Amino acid sequence: MERVQVPYDYQLSKTLARLANPGLLLVGTKTSGESNVMTIGWGTVGIVWGKQVFTVLVRPSRYTYEFIEESGAFTVNVPTDEMRAWTAFCGTKSGREVDKFGSHGMTVTPCDGLAAATIDAAPMVYECRVVHHNDVIPAHLAPDIEARSYGGSDYHRLYYGEILAARAAEGY
Repeated sequence: MERVQVPYDYQLSKTLARLANPGLLLVGTKTSGESNVMTIGWGTVGIVWGKQVFTVLVRPSRYTYEFIEESGAFTVNVPTDEMRAWTAFCGTKSGREVDKFGSHGMTVTPCDGLAAATIDAAPMVYECRVVHHNDVIPAHLAPDIEARSYGGSDYHRLYYGEILAARAAEGY
């Protein structure tokens, strides 16, 4: 899909609405060029350290974690309504066991100057370079969040990705 550079906050309310339902598509790409995708429902966009940042949460048990750790980059892809079933699929299957792209005929395109790739069918993408990460500290979590979201294990790593480019399809 042909996209043009847009401000990072272009259609941000639409991005945040998709984050809540059905989720956004987080892509990590290894230096070999292999990519993996997972659905995320938690994240935020804003200004940190004077930079435009997309913060995403990834559990170390997730396959995509390895990709982001290796490359230090990721993309966040906003799905269309037509991608809703695939977005749900990407949130329930592991890339260790199934080729999520190939199984649904989805393709990716490498980013220029960034070890990451974007999903061709996504009308809006954010290309991000990790500028910081930190791990959730269990002792600092509110007890209700710890109980509901973790149950004592597999705490997220938060990746702060400087948004190097935000791109949208014409008319998005």
